[in-house]
Amino acid sequence: MDFKRPKERIHPKAVKAWRVNGSCSFLIYLLMVIGYLIVSNVFGPFPKIILWIAIGLALIIGFLKILVIPSIRMRYWCYEIREHEVDIQSGLIVIQRSLIPMARIQHIDTEQGPILRYFKLATLSISTAGTTHKIPALKMETALKLRDQISALARISNEEV
Repeated sequence: MDFKRPKERIHPKAVKAWRVNGSCSFLIYLLMVIGYLIVSNVFGPFPKIILWIAIGLALIIGFLKILVIPSIRMRYWCYEIREHEVDIQSGLIVIQRSLIPMARIQHIDTEQGPILRYFKLATLSISTAGTTHKIPALKMETALKLRDQISALARISNEEV
Protein backbone atom coordinates (compact mmCIF):
# COMPACT_ATOMS: atom_id res chain seq x y z
CA MET A 1 0.00 0.00 0.00
CA ASP A 2 1.31 3.44 -0.96
CA PHE A 3 0.95 5.98 1.88
CA LYS A 4 2.41 8.95 0.03
CA ARG A 5 0.32 12.08 -0.11
CA PRO A 6 -1.70 12.36 -3.36
CA LYS A 7 0.19 14.55 -5.83
CA GLU A 8 -2.54 16.64 -7.50
CA ARG A 9 -3.69 19.93 -5.94
CA ILE A 10 -6.85 21.93 -6.35
CA HIS A 11 -6.73 25.20 -8.30
CA PRO A 12 -5.14 28.24 -6.57
CA LYS A 13 -8.23 30.35 -7.35
CA ALA A 14 -9.99 28.23 -4.72
CA VAL A 15 -8.65 30.57 -2.04
CA LYS A 16 -10.31 33.58 -3.68
CA ALA A 17 -13.59 31.70 -4.14
CA TRP A 18 -13.61 30.56 -0.51
CA ARG A 19 -12.82 34.10 0.63
CA VAL A 20 -15.81 35.45 -1.30
CA ASN A 21 -17.94 32.71 0.24
CA GLY A 22 -16.60 33.62 3.70
CA SER A 23 -17.41 37.28 3.03
CA CYS A 24 -21.01 36.35 2.23
CA SER A 25 -21.24 34.44 5.52
CA PHE A 26 -19.73 37.41 7.37
CA LEU A 27 -22.37 39.73 5.87
CA ILE A 28 -25.10 37.41 7.14
CA TYR A 29 -23.59 37.51 10.64
CA LEU A 30 -23.47 41.32 10.48
CA LEU A 31 -27.10 41.44 9.37
CA MET A 32 -28.01 39.32 12.40
CA VAL A 33 -26.20 41.78 14.69
CA ILE A 34 -27.99 44.70 13.02
CA GLY A 35 -31.28 42.83 13.45
CA TYR A 36 -30.52 42.42 17.13
CA LEU A 37 -29.87 46.17 17.41
CA ILE A 38 -33.18 46.98 15.71
CA VAL A 39 -35.15 44.54 17.88
CA SER A 40 -33.39 45.89 20.97
CA ASN A 41 -34.36 49.48 20.11
CA VAL A 42 -37.97 48.61 19.25
CA PHE A 43 -38.78 46.27 22.14
CA GLY A 44 -36.71 47.85 24.86
CA PRO A 45 -33.10 47.65 25.83
CA PHE A 46 -31.61 44.18 25.94
CA PRO A 47 -28.38 43.48 27.81
CA LYS A 48 -25.44 45.15 26.04
CA ILE A 49 -23.21 42.16 26.79
CA ILE A 50 -25.18 40.09 24.25
CA LEU A 51 -24.56 42.74 21.60
CA TRP A 52 -20.82 42.84 22.33
CA ILE A 53 -20.60 39.04 22.29
CA ALA A 54 -22.44 38.94 18.95
CA ILE A 55 -20.17 41.61 17.45
CA GLY A 56 -17.07 39.83 18.76
CA LEU A 57 -18.20 36.46 17.40
CA ALA A 58 -19.07 37.99 14.02
CA LEU A 59 -15.62 39.59 13.76
CA ILE A 60 -13.76 36.45 14.84
CA ILE A 61 -15.76 34.16 12.55
CA GLY A 62 -15.41 36.64 9.67
CA PHE A 63 -11.64 36.87 10.19
CA LEU A 64 -11.31 33.09 10.23
CA LYS A 65 -13.62 32.42 7.25
CA ILE A 66 -12.16 35.18 5.08
CA LEU A 67 -8.45 35.24 5.87
CA VAL A 68 -7.34 32.10 7.71
CA ILE A 69 -9.38 29.04 6.72
CA PRO A 70 -9.20 29.40 2.88
CA SER A 71 -5.38 29.38 2.86
CA ILE A 72 -5.18 26.44 5.25
CA ARG A 73 -7.86 24.53 3.36
CA MET A 74 -5.99 25.03 0.09
CA ARG A 75 -2.76 23.71 1.57
CA TYR A 76 -4.29 20.44 2.78
CA TRP A 77 -6.56 19.40 -0.11
CA CYS A 78 -5.02 16.96 -2.61
CA TYR A 79 -6.16 14.12 -4.82
CA GLU A 80 -4.87 11.56 -7.30
CA ILE A 81 -6.62 9.51 -9.95
CA ARG A 82 -5.11 6.06 -10.34
CA GLU A 83 -6.05 3.13 -12.53
CA HIS A 84 -7.95 1.28 -9.80
CA GLU A 85 -8.87 4.02 -7.30
CA VAL A 86 -9.36 7.69 -6.58
CA ASP A 87 -7.32 8.97 -3.63
CA ILE A 88 -8.59 12.11 -1.83
CA GLN A 89 -6.99 13.72 1.22
CA SER A 90 -8.15 16.73 3.21
CA GLY A 91 -7.99 18.14 6.72
CA LEU A 92 -5.51 19.81 9.01
CA ILE A 93 -6.25 18.54 12.50
CA VAL A 94 -8.22 15.48 11.45
CA ILE A 95 -6.74 14.24 8.19
CA GLN A 96 -9.30 12.38 6.12
CA ARG A 97 -7.99 10.07 3.43
CA SER A 98 -10.46 8.35 1.12
CA LEU A 99 -9.54 5.63 -1.35
CA ILE A 100 -12.48 5.07 -3.67
CA PRO A 101 -12.25 1.87 -5.74
CA MET A 102 -13.18 2.43 -9.39
CA ALA A 103 -15.46 -0.62 -9.23
CA ARG A 104 -17.58 1.10 -6.53
CA ILE A 105 -18.15 4.37 -8.37
CA GLN A 106 -21.75 4.75 -9.52
CA HIS A 107 -21.71 8.21 -11.08
CA ILE A 108 -19.66 11.39 -11.30
CA ASP A 109 -21.02 14.95 -11.40
CA THR A 110 -19.55 18.40 -11.77
CA GLU A 111 -21.13 21.19 -9.73
CA GLN A 112 -20.84 24.97 -10.02
CA GLY A 113 -22.46 27.55 -7.81
CA PRO A 114 -22.39 31.23 -8.73
CA ILE A 115 -19.10 31.91 -6.92
CA LEU A 116 -17.29 28.94 -8.48
CA ARG A 117 -18.75 29.85 -11.88
CA TYR A 118 -17.35 33.39 -11.57
CA PHE A 119 -13.87 31.97 -10.94
CA LYS A 120 -14.33 29.31 -13.68
CA LEU A 121 -14.03 26.49 -11.13
CA ALA A 122 -16.11 23.40 -10.44
CA THR A 123 -16.48 20.72 -7.79
CA LEU A 124 -16.21 17.08 -8.85
CA SER A 125 -18.63 14.78 -6.98
CA ILE A 126 -17.91 11.06 -6.99
CA SER A 127 -20.84 8.94 -5.79
CA THR A 128 -20.67 5.39 -4.50
CA ALA A 129 -23.45 3.31 -2.96
CA GLY A 130 -22.51 4.57 0.51
CA THR A 131 -21.57 8.22 0.11
CA THR A 132 -20.52 11.08 -2.13
CA HIS A 133 -16.91 12.29 -2.16
CA LYS A 134 -16.03 15.74 -3.44
CA ILE A 135 -12.94 17.32 -4.92
CA PRO A 136 -13.60 21.07 -4.65
CA ALA A 137 -12.46 24.02 -6.72
CA LEU A 138 -10.96 22.40 -9.79
CA LYS A 139 -10.49 24.37 -12.99
CA MET A 140 -13.62 23.67 -15.06
CA GLU A 141 -11.67 22.01 -17.88
CA THR A 142 -9.81 19.83 -15.36
CA ALA A 143 -13.07 18.80 -13.68
CA LEU A 144 -14.60 17.78 -17.02
CA LYS A 145 -11.45 15.88 -18.03
CA LEU A 146 -11.31 14.06 -14.67
CA ARG A 147 -15.02 13.26 -14.86
CA ASP A 148 -14.53 11.59 -18.24
CA GLN A 149 -11.32 9.85 -17.13
CA ILE A 150 -12.89 8.43 -13.95
CA SER A 151 -16.00 7.40 -15.86
CA ALA A 152 -13.90 5.47 -18.39
CA LEU A 153 -11.77 3.82 -15.67
CA ALA A 154 -14.87 2.90 -13.65
CA ARG A 155 -16.48 1.36 -16.73
CA ILE A 156 -13.36 -0.73 -17.43
CA SER A 157 -13.19 -1.75 -13.78
CA ASN A 158 -16.85 -2.82 -13.78
CA GLU A 159 -16.33 -4.86 -16.95
CA GLU A 160 -13.47 -6.73 -15.25
CA VAL A 161 -15.66 -7.67 -12.28
